[in-house]
Amino acid sequence: MKLIFVRHGEGEHTTNLPNSLRTNHPYLTNKGREQALLLQENLPLCESDVLIASPTVRTLQTAALWSEQVACMKVVHPYISPRIFPYREGARTLPCDKMLSQRNMQQLFSQFSLAEERNDELWSDGINAITELEFCTAAHSFIEWCKTLQVARVMIVSHDGTITAYRQYVMKRVLTREDFLEETGMYEIQL
Repeated sequence: MKLIFVRHGEGEHTTNLPNSLRTNHPYLTNKGREQALLLQENLPLCESDVLIASPTVRTLQTAALWSEQVACMKVVHPYISPRIFPYREGARTLPCDKMLSQRNMQQLFSQFSLAEERNDELWSDGINAITELEFCTAAHSFIEWCKTLQVARVMIVSHDGTITAYRQYVMKRVLTREDFLEETGMYEIQL
């Protein structure tokens, strides 16, 4: 099985730094929407793929645009929500990284189902500021859950810090912010 991580398209929260980081639930910019649509050509989805998105507007928009012509399984999962990278004890979630409520996700992105995760705290706070040990436990659980899907490709639309944290966990080597992917950049892990 392949896990293919894709960073979301350009979001409003990156257009006027650092002030734009205070934007609640930033949408994709016009450029970000174009980047998401280009994924249809650069990394076409198949009906047999599973597409998993982080519970934020920009990741769900990226996934929705990328998959608009494909009837693949589409899921939202909190284990790939925003992640501060590198982890800093005491760090707090910025407004731009707050997750949508489950109700809002279902209203705005009804083509996606919600992962069967019963931890309400995870659905509200995500993995952004959990400890490294807690993240490793979450990453292991998420990867094991992906294996239960029994498909050839699991496509994951997430965030630069989250993707880098998963890469570091799987590769067992230290990465830095310089290892972040560009918007709609991809990283493949063969399991």
